[in-house]
Amino acid sequence: MFGQASFGAAVRSYLTYCRVEKGLSASTLAAYESDFSAYSRWLERSREAAFSRVATLQAFQSYLVELKLSSRSIARKLSSLRGLLHYLAAEGKLEEDPSEFLKSPNLPRKLPKAMTGASIAECTAAFDRTTPKGIRDWAMFELCYSSGLRASELVGVQLSDYNAMGERLRVNGKGSRQRLLPVGSEASQAIALYLAESRPRLLGSRVSPYLFVSSRGPKLDRRSYWLVLRQLRLAAGSTKPLHPHMLRHSFATHLLEGGADLRSVQAMLGHADISTTQIYTHVERDRLRGIIDQFHPRDANKE
Repeated sequence: MFGQASFGAAVRSYLTYCRVEKGLSASTLAAYESDFSAYSRWLERSREAAFSRVATLQAFQSYLVELKLSSRSIARKLSSLRGLLHYLAAEGKLEEDPSEFLKSPNLPRKLPKAMTGASIAECTAAFDRTTPKGIRDWAMFELCYSSGLRASELVGVQLSDYNAMGERLRVNGKGSRQRLLPVGSEASQAIALYLAESRPRLLGSRVSPYLFVSSRGPKLDRRSYWLVLRQLRLAAGSTKPLHPHMLRHSFATHLLEGGADLRSVQAMLGHADISTTQIYTHVERDRLRGIIDQFHPRDANKE
């Protein structure tokens, strides 16, 4: 069994596996590294000799509780350790997998917050379509809502990924998984205007493979898109929060409300497991309840 001195080597091996074999993003790897660093510092202070002992792991979990961290933060740190230990056991570097003894706290399941159709319309009307930046921001908003993209996917879209004639978009999602998505007519119109009038003016003499660019660089980052939505919220005069994932949730919710099945929504969102998409089943239940209320002979409203 590994001793404390080998913890660093175990972490490096696991992070390499996550990057090369699993294709995880840089932000996910950074989060893992932060969690492992916290555990390493605690091991040093506690003078624990073996990082994979069940008693050591449980003591660390108690320490996290004493820090009064949120249940979500504790669950994330334990999940990172669980992944590391499972990997080491699978590689034969541990005699057994002690991660089964790590019990994460119960987390309240948050339902997604979706925007209403009226809110979407208010936002699109707030864009200044007389400036290159305003046209670009409008196109980004429409594409994100039209295709249910993550912020990282949106800023990573390249020109070659977009098929204007077929109104299709190739997306490189988590774990290097690709999916082909339809692009709505509103988004297609916004992108067409952006490509014709806005993008050339933003780029100037520079060249970029990315669809969305700025006047300062060949690619936008996720933080830039967060700022776009923040400024949009202020321009629309709204006090409600607005962030990229809210558009993604709205995309999924509105599809289900319109009659789409859960498997189709899973494919379009790029979820590897249907259980991730099942957070939206409350929408499906509400829709079915409405159908029963409307059409079932014992429940339909009689005039």
